[in-house]
Amino acid sequence: MPASQAHVPTHRASRYLAQLCKHGGQMSRITFHQPRPHGASGAPPVPEHTDWSDTDGVIDFGWGRCSLHASDRDLTLLAEAEDQQQLQRIQDGVARRLERIGRRDRLTVTWQTPPDATSAETPEEHKSAAAIIDALMAPAGRVDPFPLYARAHELRPASAIADGWYLVCGYAAVNQVLRDPGFGLPDPAELGPVDGELRLLSRSILRSNPPEHARMRSLISQVFTPRRVASLRPTIEDAVDVLLDRLAEAGAGGRPVDFMDQFAFQLPVTVICELVGVSPADRNRFRPLAADLTEALELSADAAGPGAATAAARELAGYFTALIAERRADPRDDLIGALVAARDDADTRLSEEELLANLILLLVAGFETTTNLLGNGLAILFDHPETASALRSGAIEVAGFIEEVLRYDSPVQLVTRQARAENLTVADLPVPSGSALVLLIGAANRDPARYPDPDRFDPSRTDIKPLSFGAGPHICIGNSLARLEAAVAFPQLLARFPTVSAASDMQPSRRDRLVLRGYETLPVTVGRSALR
Repeated sequence: MPASQAHVPTHRASRYLAQLCKHGGQMSRITFHQPRPHGASGAPPVPEHTDWSDTDGVIDFGWGRCSLHASDRDLTLLAEAEDQQQLQRIQDGVARRLERIGRRDRLTVTWQTPPDATSAETPEEHKSAAAIIDALMAPAGRVDPFPLYARAHELRPASAIADGWYLVCGYAAVNQVLRDPGFGLPDPAELGPVDGELRLLSRSILRSNPPEHARMRSLISQVFTPRRVASLRPTIEDAVDVLLDRLAEAGAGGRPVDFMDQFAFQLPVTVICELVGVSPADRNRFRPLAADLTEALELSADAAGPGAATAAARELAGYFTALIAERRADPRDDLIGALVAARDDADTRLSEEELLANLILLLVAGFETTTNLLGNGLAILFDHPETASALRSGAIEVAGFIEEVLRYDSPVQLVTRQARAENLTVADLPVPSGSALVLLIGAANRDPARYPDPDRFDPSRTDIKPLSFGAGPHICIGNSLARLEAAVAFPQLLARFPTVSAASDMQPSRRDRLVLRGYETLPVTVGRSALR
C-alpha cells in the first residue's frame, strides 16, 4: 500500500492533532477556481471516521487513512492509501488543512516516502502528464517543482493529460502558445460558479481576449512606456535608500530582519502606489489582501481559499470604488485619474467594471511578482556568494543576473490557456478547439533543449530570454518596471551591506503556492552598514 510520512516541528502538536481530527470534514471543501484536469487526482477527500486522544489520532477515508502522533517536539503524519493518486489526495487535503490552521506558527508539511514503504506506481504512471500535475499540486511538489519539471521534459514538449487537458513544458511550445492568437482565456461565462467580486477580475486585461484586451491595454500601456518607466529611476533609487536605512536600523546589533516584509514588499508597493495614486498610509494593508486574492490563481485552494479570495476582492473593490469617486471630484495626475478620464470619455468605451478590475489588477500585480523576484534573487545570492562578489565588483552585469534569476526561479511558474480556434497544434500534437492547456513557465525556463545544463545558475549565460513575464499580447505590462526595480535594488543593497547573509538561527519559509513562487519570510542579518 503506498504510504508517505511527514514530521512537522511544533510545540503544540497535541492541539493541532485534535483540530485536524475534530474538523477533518473541512478538508472536503477543497475546491478549484478553474476546471481541474480530469486526469489529475479526484474529488477532495471526505473522512468517514475520525478518532483521537491527546497523543494519537486517525482520519479514516475508507480507501485510505492518515495516522497522527503528537510528541512534545513535533506532529508525525502517516498517510496510507490504495493507490498513488488516492495517497496524493490525502497528502494534499491534510497538508493544506494543517498549514491553514497552523499559519500563525508557519507550519510546513513536507511528505516523504517511509523507508519501508513500497509504491504501486509503475514507471509509466510515474512519468505521465497526469501524475506530474498531481505531484505538482501536492505539498512537496509546490515546495520543489523542479525535479517534476525534469520528469515532464522526459515526456515531450506537449502531452495530453486527459479529457481535453494538455500539459505544455517545452520552451518553444510554451512560447508558441503564449504568442499564437488561436489560444486565449476562457470567457467569463465558462468559469463556472465564481463569486461576483472574483468574476469582476475577468474583466481585466489579465483574463480578457481580443478585441477587449487590446482596447483596454492600449489605454493602460500609456503609463508604462519605456521613457516613462526610465524616468522613475530616481524615485526608485530614493525609495531603495530609505528602505536600506530602515533595514540598517532594524538589523542593528546583528538582529535578524525579515527581508520580505521590510524590503521586498515595501519597494514595489511604494513604487506602484505612487504610480497609481494610492495614499502611503494605505500601503501596508495590501500585502495580506493580495496574498488572499492571488489564491484564486492557483489550480486548487483549500477551504479558506475561495472565501478569503472573495473577501479580498470585495475589500479592494470597495477601496477603489471610493478612490474613483474621489478622482472624479478632484482629478489628479496619476494612473487612477487617467483611467477615470478614459472611462468618462465616450470614445474610449472603458466600462466601470473594466476600470475597477484593472485598477485592482495593476495594484496587486504591481508588487506581487517584483516582491518574489527580489526575494528569490537574494536567496540565490546566499547560495552563490561568488555571484554576489562578482556583482559588487562589476564582473557580472546586473541585467544578466536578473534575467538568470527570472529563468532559474521564476516568480510565475504556471499559467493556463484555452484553444479558441480549429486545427491547432503544439509541438506536433493536435489540440482541439476548447481544450485547456497548463503552461509550465518554470519548466520552459529550464528546458534543456533551450538552455544547456538548465538546473545550474549561471548569470553569464548568453541569450537568456525567460518566459517569466509571459510573451505575446498578454506579456506583463509592468515587466520593464519590475526589472528596473530589481536592477536598482540589488547593487545598492550589496554595496550598502557587504556582509548581508541569511540569518543563522531562523529558517526562511516559502509561500505554499505553485503558480506564484516566492518566500513568505526570508530572515537576514545585514552586518555592518557601509557609508553611502
